[in-house]
Amino acid sequence: MTLRSIPASMDPAVVATIDGELDRIERDHRVDVRLAIESGSRAWGFPSPDSDYDCRFVYVSHMDDYLTPWRGRDVIETPLVDLLDVNGWELAKALRLLVAGNAVLIEWLMSPIVYRGDTEFRDELRELADAVADRNRVAMHYLHLGRRQWKLFEANRSLKKVFYSLRPAMALRWLCEHPDAAVAPMHLPTLLEQCDLPVDFVTSVHELTELKSKTREMGSGAVPAPIADFIDTEFERAPAMFVPDRGRDLGPARALTADFFRRQALQPR
Repeated sequence: MTLRSIPASMDPAVVATIDGELDRIERDHRVDVRLAIESGSRAWGFPSPDSDYDCRFVYVSHMDDYLTPWRGRDVIETPLVDLLDVNGWELAKALRLLVAGNAVLIEWLMSPIVYRGDTEFRDELRELADAVADRNRVAMHYLHLGRRQWKLFEANRSLKKVFYSLRPAMALRWLCEHPDAAVAPMHLPTLLEQCDLPVDFVTSVHELTELKSKTREMGSGAVPAPIADFIDTEFERAPAMFVPDRGRDLGPARALTADFFRRQALQPR
């Protein structure tokens, strides 16, 4: 079954351009795009009128590219054109990063905006992520990402930067409230809905999101106190709550991902 989920709010002309670019990539690079999603602020749930289109995809290379000692690059990057950014990872690279605790592939799997994809591929990869992702390492990924963005906000006070700190902080809160899970939603409104949060904080987030949706330039200024307090609190407590096991045996995770990779790489196009 083919996946496709495009909101009516997205520009049809841009979506058509993305579709054409994915077709070109498959043809020119001899790859099979198994999943292509939107990964930017549109998928995160807080777009601006001028938000970029950030298409990300996972692909499987042609068999000849695997059966050679001279392996090529494991990423495909295209030039930025206006608001369009299209880049992808080869499946083996994506799986290695997943096992290492990188949350990027997890987020792609959870994106509510899908340009194309195979239902079985995504569902099986989601199950694999649930099985092999280390929630503590995933949490540290969000902590490092969020702290870096929070420092950038403190340097220039751009209110847009608040969202790039808030979403990782909310992911940390979600993981805290869902102790048996390692895969958090990427969509900020979903994170808010699935956590027990103070009313003044939720109200402040909704108000700031509404402002961002209506203006191309939010300007700079102070963060609403409930949001600033929430971000500071989540970043302060995360190191004690999520402690990666440095001695973790990665053998089972590597075996599961290797099996998945072999089945996908050998699947006829």
